[in-house]
Amino acid sequence: MKRWYGKLLGFIAGWLLLRHPFGGLIGLLIGHAFDADWLFPRRSAPFDTLGVGMDASDAEIDQAYRRLMSQYHPDRLPGAAPELRAQAEKRSREINAAYDQIKARRRKRG
Repeated sequence: MKRWYGKLLGFIAGWLLLRHPFGGLIGLLIGHAFDADWLFPRRSAPFDTLGVGMDASDAEIDQAYRRLMSQYHPDRLPGAAPELRAQAEKRSREINAAYDQIKARRRKRG
């Protein structure tokens, strides 16, 4: 379920602080930014990077990691342009970081 409480609390706080309906609108916009994770990205970012849900099993996470690394690993592009190789290196670093974060969280929890 999507978050909604940021909009509600932002609207109320904006209205009360500025004592005008326009303040409620400003608070509503700030609350929407909070709910949409524009201000503080959620912890599911590594899961989004790998393309799996937060409830994915270890086998599904490993499979997604292997699939993405086989696709974006820089060694798979030996004769590619330097720009394309740099993009692949950047993406593979993101995938590795996401995988490491998920594994570290699961080790702590379990």
